[in-house]
Amino acid sequence: MRTPRHLPVALVALVTLAAATACSDGGPRGTLPGHGSAGTWFVQSLTTGGKTLTAPPVAQVRFPASESDRATGNYGCNGFIAKVTYDGPGAITVEPGSTTAMACENTEFETAFSKLLTGRLAVEHQTGRLTLKTADGSTIAMSSEPPAPDAPLTATAWTVTSLLSGETAASVPAGAAGKAVFTIAPDGAASGSLGCNRFSAKAAVEGPKVSFGPLTSTRMACQGPQGELEAKLTALFGSGPLGWKVRGDTLTLTAADGSGLTAKAASAAE
Repeated sequence: MRTPRHLPVALVALVTLAAATACSDGGPRGTLPGHGSAGTWFVQSLTTGGKTLTAPPVAQVRFPASESDRATGNYGCNGFIAKVTYDGPGAITVEPGSTTAMACENTEFETAFSKLLTGRLAVEHQTGRLTLKTADGSTIAMSSEPPAPDAPLTATAWTVTSLLSGETAASVPAGAAGKAVFTIAPDGAASGSLGCNRFSAKAAVEGPKVSFGPLTSTRMACQGPQGELEAKLTALFGSGPLGWKVRGDTLTLTAADGSGLTAKAASAAE
């Protein structure tokens, strides 16, 4: 981590200590003593302005058990300190304090998180979950457990769960759920099922892009939901380089025209 500039040494030390504590096995994780929110909470996502932003793994908040202490955490890149007032079991008020000042790549999430985590917030508890809600209905969803590491793109069996069209995601056609599965081996050999027929192809991963060569498949006649899914996946894999991104156990493939898919990691390929 780069050393923050123009910050008091005490602040740098405090933020570094908070991050180390949150990532370690020691200390409370999302415990519910006192006012019900004390402990370390790992941010999962933000929902604001009709958009959901997935949190980077380092985004977290540690709420103190006493109002005499300060909350510490990470907005997704920069660390922060804040004053917290507990307004009974159903609300808290957050007054942001100092932050570090590193240049960050994921500025959209960081900016949104710092904006939402301020003022009076409604608090909703479930087992292992904490949701903070702003007056305009925006939410911060958090978990008591740290996020799972991202599954690898290769050597993972991916099951297609939805199809994308621009900003819209739709579940795979009814009757085809779980039918489309594919794996990209470390040597680039791709194989699986398109929903009906099995296929194989050569895949090339170059940074954030993956390209599939010509597909070779079995020749069963496919109709109904499975045939519909197969036609869309065949077109997607043949459309040129696809952007890929893995968050936890979810893979997103996106073509230049906005079409794409999401898939869940099933198990490591043998």
